[in-house]
Amino acid sequence: MRVNGAHSNIPMMNYKLDVLMSIYPWVQMVMYSELCARGPLTAYATDITDYDREFSEMARKHKIWLLPGSVFERVGDKIYNTSTVYNPKGQVVGRYRKMFPFYPYEEGVSPGEEFFVFDVPRVGRFGVSICYDLWFPETTRTLAAMGAEVILHPTLTNTIDREVELSIVRASAAQNQCFIFDFNGLETGGNGQSIVCGPDGRVLYQAHSGEEIVPLEIDVSRVRQSREKGTLRLGQTLKSFRDRSVHFDVYDSHKVQPYLQDLGPLEKPKRTTSLKQAIGVEKPDVIPASSGVPKSL
Repeated sequence: MRVNGAHSNIPMMNYKLDVLMSIYPWVQMVMYSELCARGPLTAYATDITDYDREFSEMARKHKIWLLPGSVFERVGDKIYNTSTVYNPKGQVVGRYRKMFPFYPYEEGVSPGEEFFVFDVPRVGRFGVSICYDLWFPETTRTLAAMGAEVILHPTLTNTIDREVELSIVRASAAQNQCFIFDFNGLETGGNGQSIVCGPDGRVLYQAHSGEEIVPLEIDVSRVRQSREKGTLRLGQTLKSFRDRSVHFDVYDSHKVQPYLQDLGPLEKPKRTTSLKQAIGVEKPDVIPASSGVPKSL
């Protein structure tokens, strides 16, 4: 849905939910995009409980599981990007704080440190991650190792790397043999192209760049079958990971690889000051007329 960064989007979220449940009364769980409720400005960060009353009522009214994207949560002098899950009674099931803020662009946001999974009785286990988390395969692999069969992944991507993210979603679903719901907002909330993938990495649905309601019924038993018998009855990746003989010392905090140390500080790229820096070569004295490059370059 379209996200406005200048005012609260909760009234529109409420309206959209009423419309969705009127058309598709069989829906049992609803998810919105990252920072959908209040937009991407940390200036609006507040106590997370300030949102609970309205979202609890939305979940209770329609008797659904609800993940209303995320909001900026203020805790003392820290700000987190936090998602909350509500059950059909309107109760808070748990909260997840984004582990990998989009540094150096998501400035002033602190990383969370705890993974979050929850069980839906007689359905399965769900895990939550947020946007840039998915670029770090360790986050998805940990959720899978905790038993998550479906990963709910609200996103706010309005940049030119959205196509790359779509590939990451597909690969992550296949590698971890699970469903992934990656929902991106519109306008201030992103450039759309939300995607849902199954445990074999195949795309169940990919949205476009307009507002959409995407009602999908999934069979969680497909995850259990894939993990037991292999993706497409081939690779049994989680079992192989479990039975590995190698120790990945790249994860040892006291043994940071020298190469990683040499990459420099985590900061925004600076403006280039010469053509040589911009394109990586010396500017030629003469550009051949046949090159197709304008001579004014």
